[in-house]
Amino acid sequence: MAKKSAIAKQKRRQELVNRNWKKREELRHSSKDMNLSEEERLAARIALNKMRRDTSPCRLKNRCRLTGRPHAYLRKFGISRICFRELAGRGMIPGITKASW
Repeated sequence: MAKKSAIAKQKRRQELVNRNWKKREELRHSSKDMNLSEEERLAARIALNKMRRDTSPCRLKNRCRLTGRPHAYLRKFGISRICFRELAGRGMIPGITKASW
């Protein structure tokens, strides 16, 4: 089980990303838009740099939804390999069966 503070920090970052995503995308696109003047693009880059670092989606870490484990995360299921093995062994994940031949 991950530290509760690490899980809380991740949730806080996720909320910041969700809240500021649209503004960040607009600034990114306007900073790359060649139809705008150089001053406007520079102003957009400066505004983007002034935003909090935690508003960037790159700062997010995938964590297991059940335990908060940050490593060995399976994106398709949203859980770690340990939880996946446990749940699949019990038959709690639809469509997943243990291989036998």
